Amino acid sequence: MTHPTSGPQSPSPTPQTPTPQTPPAVPTKPAAPTTPLPPLSKLPIDSILFVSFGGPEGPDDVIPFLENVLRGKNVPRERMLEVAEHYQSFGGVSPINEQCRLLIDAVQNECKRRGIDLPIYWGNRNWHPLLPGTMQHMADDGRKRAIAFFTSMFSCYSGCRQYREDIAAAQQTVGEKAPLVEKVRKGFNHPKFIAAQTDCLKKSLAQIPEEHRSTTKVLFCAHSIPNAMADHSKYEIQLRECAKLICAAVGHGPWELVFQSRSGPPQQPWLEPDVCERIEQLHTDESIQHIVLMPIGFISDHMEVLYDLDEEAATLCREKGIQFVRGDTVGVHPEYVSMVVDLLEERISEGTERPFLGTYGASHDLCPANCCLYPVSRPTRP
Repeated sequence: MTHPTSGPQSPSPTPQTPTPQTPPAVPTKPAAPTTPLPPLSKLPIDSILFVSFGGPEGPDDVIPFLENVLRGKNVPRERMLEVAEHYQSFGGVSPINEQCRLLIDAVQNECKRRGIDLPIYWGNRNWHPLLPGTMQHMADDGRKRAIAFFTSMFSCYSGCRQYREDIAAAQQTVGEKAPLVEKVRKGFNHPKFIAAQTDCLKKSLAQIPEEHRSTTKVLFCAHSIPNAMADHSKYEIQLRECAKLICAAVGHGPWELVFQSRSGPPQQPWLEPDVCERIEQLHTDESIQHIVLMPIGFISDHMEVLYDLDEEAATLCREKGIQFVRGDTVGVHPEYVSMVVDLLEERISEGTERPFLGTYGASHDLCPANCCLYPVSRPTRP
């Protein structure tokens, strides 16, 4: 994280001259929706599109999957092979695709219960079913307008804008028959998302001896991102707000936000502290005996959760003699599934209530032009 410098500053010789500002970032790729949205009365939403990261479903998928993930990124091949071993230690299968299937089934059932009769399509960024193929399927089915749900609750380039770019690229591949695609708002402060997370935290704290429960540190975990990406989004702000709302609902005091799964070069600053480094520090400075890790940055048990938390963090805690409790992800928790359908319904039916908790209001539906932009090249900071 970047921090302002402190200490006395020399007076400016020309105080009346404004300090030059870095110009705002300029979009480099089209991001869906690429055209103005027509009224629902003229072009109603006729389908739902789930968009996710994707993951390998067998040992032979791992290397092609990681090559898709890392395409265009300056990551050494030896680092890719190291990550491949993480996947292979779990049989070459990431749980993310199966978890998407379960969530889609649960959302489909909730939609039917509410009388929402729309087909659900599913497309991934990095592994089958890939978005271009899904978009072609939608076009072949005659779909004209879809509402998209991204399997990420927090705003940043990789968790929102890049998915909108992926959709726009898929639309370009399909051509003029590709459906219009818009998205739901981010649900980080939706009452039902907080309710689902609150339930997960309560169950985790219940595993701590009662006499230590109120003083047990809760570490809310999220995927780290480069500081430059964080600077162009509300990612960290939304994560902190979500954690605060969860702990307020539970009535629990000590908590912190930590990050995991960093993958960038050492010289590139990423959001900190790292979860394992923070556990080490807490053990040294406070002699902690109990800890709860809550992976709120993930809606289901991705490979990062299984490896970075259930393997690395859990092993560290065993070595230090710390009782380790890893909280559940929301997965197909009934409150979470209901929230997903709420967000879809907000866009399908005009005038639907848009509930939220906390101080930041309901997140926007249509992203501004520069929203969550993460330009490839930016001026170097002084």
